[in-house]
Amino acid sequence: MKTHITLILLGTLFVVTSTLIGDEFTKNDLKVWKTQYESVVKDGRKVFTDNTLGTNTVTCNECHPNASNTHPETYPKFQKQLGKVATIAEMINWCIANPLEGKRMALDDARMTALITYITEERKGVKLSPGKH
Repeated sequence: MKTHITLILLGTLFVVTSTLIGDEFTKNDLKVWKTQYESVVKDGRKVFTDNTLGTNTVTCNECHPNASNTHPETYPKFQKQLGKVATIAEMINWCIANPLEGKRMALDDARMTALITYITEERKGVKLSPGKH
């Protein structure tokens, strides 16, 4: 009986401890994360509006002012230009290679993360709708 009670207490302690360690965020955590996120959004806007992605001085912002008509909430979806179901990153790379006449980015490039973050921030609050056109 004593062993049974000890196991129950240890199990309860484990659950409580893992819950506190795994899912609790401090106000400082949230502040740091918000600051980092806002910094990446700012970086994304800079990349979106400057002409460093291509070779012809065209910017993303010329076709998509303030990330309009990018609809990140609809990806993944069938993308006619690519002839397949694609992610927003694949479509960004298509735009870089074609209208901007630039070199495609690695999917883990910090600029790609920044672009996706900025585009998504501009559509904040819009319901996710993958596959929608």
